[in-house]
Amino acid sequence: MQDTYPSRIYEEPNLLERQDPVVYDHTITQSVINEEQLAFYDKNGYLFLESFFDQNQVQVWKKELARLWDQSRLLEKPEVIKEPGSDEIRSIFAVHRDDEAFKQIAENKQIEAIVQQILGSNTYVHQSRINFKQGFTGKEFYWHSDFETWHVEDGMPRMRALSCSIALEDNTPNNGPLMVIPGSHRTFVSCVGETPNDNYKTSLRRQEYGVPDQNSLRYLAGQGGIIAPTGKAGSILLFDCNLMHGSNSNITPDPRSNVFIVYNSVLNKLNAPYSGKQPRPNFIASR
Repeated sequence: MQDTYPSRIYEEPNLLERQDPVVYDHTITQSVINEEQLAFYDKNGYLFLESFFDQNQVQVWKKELARLWDQSRLLEKPEVIKEPGSDEIRSIFAVHRDDEAFKQIAENKQIEAIVQQILGSNTYVHQSRINFKQGFTGKEFYWHSDFETWHVEDGMPRMRALSCSIALEDNTPNNGPLMVIPGSHRTFVSCVGETPNDNYKTSLRRQEYGVPDQNSLRYLAGQGGIIAPTGKAGSILLFDCNLMHGSNSNITPDPRSNVFIVYNSVLNKLNAPYSGKQPRPNFIASR
């Protein structure tokens, strides 16, 4: 099985040129975003849409978010990931599968129209999760490319997937918003370190493998800078599977919670993991 994007097999990190398109269909086929926005996504690897959902809809989701938080604090299940060093909830996975309200987000027709425009095909949900960052205690998510992990640990063959992050709280410059490096989606950072067995059991709390080196990050940030798209609850951020991104810890009183829906092309279904390890569970990587 040819590996176009080898990672975690070399003693030194490598920067590899992207071999796949970013936008798979440049002919506008929907009415949600225009040619200029599509071109921005192609160039920068992300697109931020302020107040995509109205506040009435956001309030419904926030109530469900609070219910899930309270319920999940009492549960010991693999879909509920705790913060490193504490029992606070960091993430809840498979929310589109297990919760009707968040299933409706994943099936939103406007989002699907944008996603199919960019990926040029029908899609399915590869992964969904809520990332919580409670006030004062929410921990950072270090810089990473999602595709690096999805490729190595899940067997995603090509860069034909994207994430949609829906803000359920206001994302401000201060409460640990998602940061991105524009243009970094065109460079694949091949990381060092062999993947351990069942790496997901620790990596979802604190990632240690598939972490880009500082020199590569310095180079990418020097090329594209660092941007933190922020806005009101109900805003969405669409970003390419290989875009380098991360977020700081939240030491403000204001929580920051986002729903992530990952869409993958039906033409890009998963192979055996390129690490040679067992596939991660379905709640992390749908097959």
